[in-house]
Amino acid sequence: MQPFKGIWSRLLEPGQQVEEGQKLFSNSDLKKLIVPLFVEQLLAMLVGIADTLMVSYAGEAAVSGVSLVNMLNIFFIFLFTALASGGAVVVSQYIGSRDRKNSSLAAGQLYLLSLLFSLACMGATLLWDRPLLGLLFGQVEPDVMQAGLVYLRISAYSYPALALYNAGAALYRSMNKTKVTMHVSLVMNAINVVGNAIGIFVLHAGVAGVAWPSTISRVFAAVAMTVLCFWGKNPAALTWGGLFTWNSSMVRRLLGIAVPNSIENGLFQLAKVALSSITAMFGTVQIAANGVAQSIWSLAALVGSAMGPAFITVVGQCMGAGDVDAADYYMRKLTRLTFFISIAWNALVLLATPVMLLFYDLSPEAKNLVLWLVVIHNIFNAVAYPISGPFSNGLRAAGDVKFTMYISLFSTLVVRVALSVLMGVWLHLGVIGIALAMAGDWCVKAVILLLRYKGGRWKAFRVLE
Repeated sequence: MQPFKGIWSRLLEPGQQVEEGQKLFSNSDLKKLIVPLFVEQLLAMLVGIADTLMVSYAGEAAVSGVSLVNMLNIFFIFLFTALASGGAVVVSQYIGSRDRKNSSLAAGQLYLLSLLFSLACMGATLLWDRPLLGLLFGQVEPDVMQAGLVYLRISAYSYPALALYNAGAALYRSMNKTKVTMHVSLVMNAINVVGNAIGIFVLHAGVAGVAWPSTISRVFAAVAMTVLCFWGKNPAALTWGGLFTWNSSMVRRLLGIAVPNSIENGLFQLAKVALSSITAMFGTVQIAANGVAQSIWSLAALVGSAMGPAFITVVGQCMGAGDVDAADYYMRKLTRLTFFISIAWNALVLLATPVMLLFYDLSPEAKNLVLWLVVIHNIFNAVAYPISGPFSNGLRAAGDVKFTMYISLFSTLVVRVALSVLMGVWLHLGVIGIALAMAGDWCVKAVILLLRYKGGRWKAFRVLE
C-alpha cells in the first residue's frame, strides 16, 4: 500500500500551495471523500445491471413496460438530484463559514422542499398515469401498457422516499461523510436485489415483484439518512424547527442554485429523448449497437459521476470560509486528479470491452460498431468530460450557476442536437455521428468553462452574500 500512498500524494500536489486551503482538506480527507463516492456509483451501476437481468425473466411485456417507465423515473430522479445538489452547495458554504445555525436551517429547508416537490410529483403521476404514458410512448401493446402502468404507480409511491434520500445523502456529502452514504447505499441496493429475486423467482409477481422491492429499499434509505441527519453533532444537523419552518430567504437561496440545475438537467433529458428518436431511424443493427454501447458508456462515466459531488463539497466549503485562493487551489487539484483517474479508468473499460461483448448475442457488424462507439466515447470522456462535467460543479459550488446553466443548454441543444442531425442524418454517419456530436458538445463546453475559470469572474460569487 505504501507505493500507492506515494502516488496518491504526488497526484494531489498540482504545484500551487495554499497554506490556508490545506487546513481545510488534507490529501487523506480527499481520499476519504472520493473513494466512497466512486464505490457508491459503481455499486449502483452493477445493481442496475442485475435488476435488468432479473426483469428479463418476467417476460417481454414486463421488460418493455419497465424500460419505458424507467425513462420517466430517470427524469424525476434528475430533478430530485438537482434540488439536492443545490442544497449541497448552500450547506457546504455554511459549513465552510462555520455557521452551524444556518447550515442546519438550510438542511431543514432542503428536506422540506424535497418532500413537498416529491409529493407533487407523486400526486401528478398517480392522477395522470395513463395519459402520461400514452403521451410519452404512444399506443404501445396493451400488455406493455398494463405492465408500465403497474410499475409506474408503484414507483410513484417511492418518489418522496427517493427525494428525501437524495437530500440526506447530499447533506452527508457536504459534510465530507461519504462513507456513510456508501454504506446506506450498499444496504439499500442489497434490499433491492434480494427483493427482486424473491418477487420474480419465488413469488412470480411479475412487474410488481420488481417495483415493490425498489420502493421498499428507497423507503429504508430515506428513513436511515433522515435519522442520521438528526444527529446533533453534525455540522448541518436536522432540527424539527428547521424542518417545519418556512424561511423565505433560505428557500430563495436554495432555489437560486436548484432551479438552474433543474432546468439544465431537465432539458438535457429531453434532448436525450430527442436523440433517441433520431437513433430509431438508423435500423436494427445500429439501434442494438447503440443500446449496448450506452451500457458500457455508463460504466466508463463513473469517474465523472463520483467526482462531481467532491467538487461541490470542497469548493463550496472553501468559498463559504471566504478563502477564494483555497477554492482555486482545490479546483486545480481535483481537476488534475479527475483527469488521471478518468484516463486510467476509461482505458481499462476500453480494454475490457471486447471481453464484455462476448456475453452479448450480437452480429459481428453490431459488435464492431459497439467497439468504435466505445472508442469515441472513452477518448473524449477521458480528455474533455473532466472539464465539461465535474469541473463545472466547482463553478456551481462557487455560486456561478446561471453561467454554467446557459453554457450547458447551449452546448446540449445547439452543439449536440444540431451536430447529431448534421452528422448522423445528413452525412449518413448514423450512431457514429451522434457519438461524435456528443464529443463535440463536451469539447465546446470544456473550452468555454476553462475560459470562464481563467477569467476569474466565478471568484466574485458567494451564495451566502
